[in-house]
Amino acid sequence: MMKFAMIGLGKMGLNLVKNAIDHEIEVVAYDVNQAAVNEAKRYSERVAGAASIDEMLDQLPTPKIVWVMVPAGAATNATIQLLAQKLHPGDILLDGGNSNYKDNLEQNRDLTEKGIKFFDVGTSGGMAGARFGGNFMIGGDDQDAWQQIEPLFEALAEPQGYLYTGRLGSGHYLKMIHNGIEYGMMQAIAEGFEILEASDFEYDYEAVAKLWNHGSVIRSWLMELAQEQFAKDPKLDSIKGQVQASGEGKWTVEESLNLAVPAPVIALSLMMRNRSLQEDTMTGKVVAALRNGFGGHSLTQNK
Repeated sequence: MMKFAMIGLGKMGLNLVKNAIDHEIEVVAYDVNQAAVNEAKRYSERVAGAASIDEMLDQLPTPKIVWVMVPAGAATNATIQLLAQKLHPGDILLDGGNSNYKDNLEQNRDLTEKGIKFFDVGTSGGMAGARFGGNFMIGGDDQDAWQQIEPLFEALAEPQGYLYTGRLGSGHYLKMIHNGIEYGMMQAIAEGFEILEASDFEYDYEAVAKLWNHGSVIRSWLMELAQEQFAKDPKLDSIKGQVQASGEGKWTVEESLNLAVPAPVIALSLMMRNRSLQEDTMTGKVVAALRNGFGGHSLTQNK
């Protein structure tokens, strides 16, 4: 039976743990928040909790498989740096956050020197995907190690919902482009509703989203989420249309500039997120509501 450790039991990590348990994979769960560890343990006796990273590692068989699912940037980088000192040659380390692939390339140099097998895992599908069938884009230089961990992704992913993309860095690079596309798609949906709101006609936006998701060319999960959010709040009056950019849209635009590849839709959608922080708009409300629907991202409430 496969066994791995999950560091980070937030919105995604905890759901991935539950998904793994449902597929008879044992998990050692660790988080700086002990309450999150206790919640994971309550789900199943096959979840072993740990009060420290050392305790977590002591409960794993060799080679150890450790999945880091903490916020991208400083938190992830510090965790990987710490694990680089504690793991041994042949152990496998997965970075499942939305990390910048350039950070992964730097980390890989040190980890490879130590004999640690490193994989960057772009993760999509939101909380529901993590819980019941995710979408994973996995890069890593060691194909033998990939054969060891592929059953994990086969279990956790939706059917045909994972892809080994080759060289280290390619997983998060692919996820970066995925998120740039996501920016553009959400912006287009939001702008459509903005025009409807400005028109002389009275529309039931929940009904419109439902209609468009039954047989139309633009049917999608995002449109389903739009319907769900309008069902809760017909005009989204209770929230501000303020939308933070997580970073990957910006990285995608920067990459398009570096490669001289035109990406006007993605670039403009990033600019509109910046604009949303300055002025409350229907466009911003819709994008904020969609992000809350699929990823649990926080909403700014109108007072």
